[in-house]
Amino acid sequence: MAKEGGANVQAMKSLEPLNRPPLLHVTVQESLRNYIEANRLKAGDALPPETFLAQQLGVGRNSVREAIKALESIGILETRRGIGVFVKEFSFKPLLDNLAYGLQDSLRDVEELREIRRVLETGLIGKTIEMISAEDIEALRGLTEEMRRRAERHESFAAEDQQFHQLLFRCQNNHMLSALIDIFWIAFNKASNFANLDNPTPLSTWRDHHEIVEAVAAKNVERARQRLDDHYRGIQQVIAKNRNT
Repeated sequence: MAKEGGANVQAMKSLEPLNRPPLLHVTVQESLRNYIEANRLKAGDALPPETFLAQQLGVGRNSVREAIKALESIGILETRRGIGVFVKEFSFKPLLDNLAYGLQDSLRDVEELREIRRVLETGLIGKTIEMISAEDIEALRGLTEEMRRRAERHESFAAEDQQFHQLLFRCQNNHMLSALIDIFWIAFNKASNFANLDNPTPLSTWRDHHEIVEAVAAKNVERARQRLDDHYRGIQQVIAKNRNT
């Protein structure tokens, strides 16, 4: 009988392991998120006092306080001392800070960031060519001229580079795109320390930007994409050279 019973047990499906329940303050975080969404609270709107929230949720004030701190760290809430807790205006900064910190010195992640930037910009350059104004083209030429001067003096032109990539797509009036371009630019530069890397050919980097602008001005989509590809290939070569030294 025991053998038969054992055979039956072996034939039965095994039990799935139990998932550990989430920590209480994590559950409170989700409840606060749901409260904000359900009540359609906007940036600047106040949350009820901690005591009220604790009573409503049936938890201690410490759990509410921990949840609020966690939501502050990711930019959802802000505490104004002596006033209360408020919904914070959306910002990519917490995401950006965590992204750059998480990448640290990982070559693979830096390369993936470079590739994301390349695909994003080459994919959208055609729309820029359709929409860009003569004023923006002249502004881009002004930036590349400043890059040339700095390159000739072997000075960094990281600030001009960041402005260049923003200005190149500003005409699309897409705030999410602008934020993403900034996120990927800053995270890439932090993670790779690109501004401080030795660039043996700074004039080549300037020339990449110059030729991108001229391709856009000529409304030549294929050439603009090719120049952007060349630019990102050059970035890859600079990083590889510094990694190997």
